[in-house]
Formats: sequence, structure tokens, C-alpha cells
Amino acid sequence: MLLVGAGITVAATVGVPPLTEVRTWVQAAGWAGPVLYSGLYALASMTPAPASVMTIGAGALFGWGVGVPVAFCGALVGALAGFAMSRTLGRSTVEGLAGERLARLDAMLRERGLLAVIGIRMVPLGPFAIVNATCGLTAVRARDYVAGTAIGLLPGSVTFVAVGAFGTSPGSVPFLLAVLAVVLLVGIGVMTNNRRALAARSQTRGASAVPAQRPGAGRADPDDRAG
Repeated sequence: MLLVGAGITVAATVGVPPLTEVRTWVQAAGWAGPVLYSGLYALASMTPAPASVMTIGAGALFGWGVGVPVAFCGALVGALAGFAMSRTLGRSTVEGLAGERLARLDAMLRERGLLAVIGIRMVPLGPFAIVNATCGLTAVRARDYVAGTAIGLLPGSVTFVAVGAFGTSPGSVPFLLAVLAVVLLVGIGVMTNNRRALAARSQTRGASAVPAQRPGAGRADPDDRAG
């Protein structure tokens, strides 16, 4: 959020060129434009910056048809790089950033593998970079992570790119459908995270409600047996 706020402040102070002018520059760059943007997306996805901003930007610059593969490839490369880095650095280095998310993801991915990765990509538990790094510290297999990430990122990429691509026509049907899809994704995410939080609290209460058995409890007293 700090990065977004800083970007808005700089844009308001210095000024930014019109979108049509930026699109002209991008088109003049030819094939290098999408490649460079995808690379920048991958780098940005390894920082706390919101990945959705880059996805919307891809739609605004390249349109929906080109913006989807540009954003998807950038997000996928960034997700794989973050996963590989965390596995190389080890659990102790990233554990402080992930907090309790690490334990929750570890349990989920150990049980459901590929389906769990698809689920957390469609309904993320936290910031993109943190989820990538945390997944690298869990027991999930690399092939399940790659396949699940590719499948799970696609709906969000299509939706957010559409917001950027049709944002100049806010009254158009494609833009309204894209906004509706974003609202649905966010709503599903909030509901799912609330259910997970309630389930975690229930498990914690259940564990604390079980009384600890004292040593020797349950054994009959010798005098009682004698009687």
C-alpha cells in the first residue's frame, strides 16, 4: 500500500502522459514492449507491490487479447521464482514474513496438493509475493505447484486485464462484466478466508477444551481394590 501511495503521489506531482500516448510508445516498441512488461511484472511480483495493479496495467497498455498472456506469463514467472527462492533460502529465513500462514498452507497443501494450489491462487490467503514464498516452504510437490499456479492464475488474469482494457469505456458491457467478475472473486475470497479462520478457531478451542490427564489418573487405588 505504501508503494501504491508513493506512486500516486509522484504521478500527481510530476504528472503522467495520457494513456493514448503511452500506448503509442508501447506499439512503437514492437515485440519488445510485451516482453519487457512481462519481465517487469515478474520482478514486481516478488515485492509487496499488489500484483493486480500490474495485471490491470497490462490490459490498459496492450488491450485484452495481448494483455492476458503478458500478465499471465509475468505472474507465472514471478510465482515460480518466488517459490524457488524460498526453497533455496530455507524455512527459517522466510518464516518470519509468513507467520501463521505458513502452518495453514503447509497443512492444506500436504492434504490436497494440486487442488489446494489452484484454490489459493483463485482465492489467495495473502499478498502474492508472500504466498509464493510460503508455498516454497511447504510440503507441496513442485509439479503440483506449477500446474496449480498456472490453472489458478488464469481466471484472475483474464478478469483484471479486462478491467484495464475496457476501463476507458466504463459504461460498456465488457467493463461492467469485468467489474462484476472482480466483485465475485473478491467476495468468494472473503467468504473462503472467513470460513478458514472460523475452522482454525474451532480447532483451537477443541484442542484447549480437552482436559490434560494427570499422571496416574484412571488407575485404581490399592485400598479400593482391597475393599
